[in-house]
Amino acid sequence: MRRVTGTGLCIVMGVLLALVSVVRSRSRIQGHQDTAGARKPETRAYLGFDRNEYPGDAALPVLRKEFSYSGYWLTPPPREKTNTWVGKKKALEGQGFGFLLLARGRESATLESGAKQKGMADARHAVRSAKREGFAAGSIVFLDVEQGGRLPRPFHSYFRTWTDELVRQGFRPGVYCSGIPVNDGNGHKIVTADDIRANQVSQDIAFWVFNDMCPPSLGCRTSMDLPAPAQSGVGYAAVWQFVRSPRQKETASACAGYANDGSCYAAVDAAHRWHLDLNVASSNNPSAPR
Repeated sequence: MRRVTGTGLCIVMGVLLALVSVVRSRSRIQGHQDTAGARKPETRAYLGFDRNEYPGDAALPVLRKEFSYSGYWLTPPPREKTNTWVGKKKALEGQGFGFLLLARGRESATLESGAKQKGMADARHAVRSAKREGFAAGSIVFLDVEQGGRLPRPFHSYFRTWTDELVRQGFRPGVYCSGIPVNDGNGHKIVTADDIRANQVSQDIAFWVFNDMCPPSLGCRTSMDLPAPAQSGVGYAAVWQFVRSPRQKETASACAGYANDGSCYAAVDAAHRWHLDLNVASSNNPSAPR
């Protein structure tokens, strides 16, 4: 056996230490990559529809081919006296749909007096309807706000009372509102969602925003790589309505994909039976209890 001198031993030890250092460095790099990957989970967007009129039981298996969830009115829609969605929860669930629960809000002009009382009454009405339809406590109910721009003080008082009462009744508040920037005077612009958020301090609100301008909307399309709700221009949005049907001339005149009658139809609806509003959400059941 050949003897290893002191100098030779030092060389061998140096080589071994260098190899250990390389292995440890590679391990740290791999560990960093794994940790970085864990911090960035894959996000998905889900396509859904909503409309004021229930499309009918026969439409559900057809629409389910493209859509994960449906809007569901708990009250009559704006300017309507009846609600055709009443009693349809089981039919939608049977086809595997999730839900976006909607309750009609009041126009600002009607809130000059008694805003808080009206907010409490409307919240209780929405909760009664949700329970009657079989939706669980903790579900998110979106208050429908059709007005755009900066909202007056009575509305904010009404909405704060509505959200507080909804929480007291065991449900979670949301709001459907504009995500479109509009002139606010003196060269400034305002987004209704931002105005509501700035005036709502006591509750965590889920935002469902509409912005059908192209861009950021891609127009009336259901076969596409779905954008995230934040691409609406409202970074905190949970749901983005990127198409309103029929087409809104003042906002969506430059958008493609609408039918000749100005409405938006699903690709699977070749007969054009059900015009739809289109939405993307970060959940396949946006109103589900959290």
